[in-house]
Formats: sequence, structure tokens, C-alpha cells
Amino acid sequence: MVTVTILTPKYAVIQGIASAQYLFKTINSFLESEGQPAKFNINLMGEETIVPVQEGSFQVKTDVLLSEPPKTDLLIIPPIYGNMEDNLQLNKNFIPYIQKAYKEGAKIASLCTGVFLLAETGLLDQKKCSTHWAFYNLFKERYPHINIVDGGIITVDNGIYSSGGANSIWNLLLYLAEKYTNREMAIRASKYFAIDIHRNNQATFTIFEGQKNHQDEEVKKLQTFVEKNYNAKLSVDELSEMVAMSRRNIERRFKKATHNTLAQYIQRVKVEAAKKLIESTRKNIGEVMLEVGYNDEKSFRNIFKKYVGVTPIDYKNKFVALYA
Repeated sequence: MVTVTILTPKYAVIQGIASAQYLFKTINSFLESEGQPAKFNINLMGEETIVPVQEGSFQVKTDVLLSEPPKTDLLIIPPIYGNMEDNLQLNKNFIPYIQKAYKEGAKIASLCTGVFLLAETGLLDQKKCSTHWAFYNLFKERYPHINIVDGGIITVDNGIYSSGGANSIWNLLLYLAEKYTNREMAIRASKYFAIDIHRNNQATFTIFEGQKNHQDEEVKKLQTFVEKNYNAKLSVDELSEMVAMSRRNIERRFKKATHNTLAQYIQRVKVEAAKKLIESTRKNIGEVMLEVGYNDEKSFRNIFKKYVGVTPIDYKNKFVALYA
């Protein structure tokens, strides 16, 4: 039997805990309905018998306590909710257990923002991982020695698994279901929960909000200008002149402040504007392309797909309802 231990950190996201428990219990029920023994022994583990989650809106009753942890094969870390700094401090007592479990051979799976707690253990140092797209910048700033995979739904590195944001946790859970049972069982679970088992990128759902959580005022000046003039043909040389800096210097500072080159930032702003036009207007793709400052259809399509994961027409088909 595979022992699955699901951490219940204080102020965790209840859906992460419940979904993991639900998935493995459902797999057990599938197996038992076929006359096979249950595969998973599932435990919710916390520091206390009753743990407040989702900023205290709910409570979870644990099966085992951190003070008497079981030997586990698979350790799952659910997403953390609320102020990240405060909640990491609040749950720091889990860190030695996670380190010990991994050292003793357990596989570790972090769901969404649960990767922050995993990163605190040092086990991700020099490794790859995924998290919710909205937390990329915070993660990069806090853990520059960890390789966050941009757009990743599932990332695997040396016995450590991590997922992208929100419903991406189901893709990782199905992946783990297949790993510990078989493909047929994972597909059956995906149908039962109505989850697309093949989704491999969260770029389609990303909202680019700019990266202004820094103190470089010259860079902010350029960011604001780009955002207000996304429909113009913007060149890096002209933007460099605007702040009276050499191209090399402004590129270095821009990349340090935003984690994007200036050219990438221009592209992302234009693509985000294009997404909003596609979602909210009846303009065709050619009209959208011209409105955000592109005049080459192939170039626009390639850049759009680079950041969104699908072509403009596929994005329109996915998110825009048919007009009457």
C-alpha cells in the first residue's frame, strides 16, 4: 500500500487538501469496485487535531499529528492562502519533517503556491518547479537560486513534483494517480472529475499585469510609456533615448527589475492588449493585430502563441461567446 500524507498547514487552501484526499479515495473506490485491494493509505497531517484553513473560514480535522509523523511514500503540500510571509512563518515547523521525509525516500508534491513552503526547506535549490503564474515574480525574487518554469502545469525534478496555479493541481494529481496505478486508472479519474488530462501549459490563463514591484523609477517610466502606447511601433533604441541611457545599460536594469528584456516587455504588453480586444470586441484578428501595432500576420501569430500558448484564433474560439 502507498501511504499518502497530505499536509494541513494553517491557512492552507482547503480545495488543495480536499482535492488530493478526494482523488486518492476515489482511485481506491475504483479499484475496490473491480475486486482489487485499495492502493492508498491517506492521512491528513497537521500540528493540531483541528487546523484552521482559508484564513480561518474552515477547519480541517487531521488524522495524524506532526509530533508523531507516519513513514510516508508520497507527501503532498497544498497551496498556502493569504499573506505569504506570515503563513510561511506560521508553518515553519513542517520544514524539518519535509526534509526528513524526502531524505528517507518519499516523493514530494507541491500544489500551486505550496511550492513556497517546499522552497523554504532548501530541497528545491538548483532544481526546477512550477507555481501559479500570478506568483512567478514573488517566487523569483524570494528564491533566485530556484528555476521557476514559466507556464508550467507539471514540473518533475528528482522526485519532487510541482504544479501550476488553481485547477492545475488536478493535472498533477492525475499524473500521480497514473504513476502509482496505471494510465487506464488516471483516464478514468479524469473522466470522473471532468478534468482535461492533456493540458500542459497555463499560459492561456495568464494575465500579464506588468512587473512594477521594484524601485527603479527610470524603468517604471518606460513601463508606463509602453503600456500607454502599446499600439505604436516601439523600438528599444528610442526608449533608451527617452531615459538618456545607453541601450546596454537600460536593458540590464530593465531585466533586473522586471525579469523581462525591454523587447519582451513590449511584446507582452501588446499581447495582453490583443487578448482584451479579442475578449471584449467584435474585431477580427486582423483588426486586432493592427490595433496593437503589428502589421505582419505571421509575426503576430507567433508572438501571441509564444506568450499565450495558443494562436489568436484559437484564443478567440476558447474565450469568446458567439454573438447573436
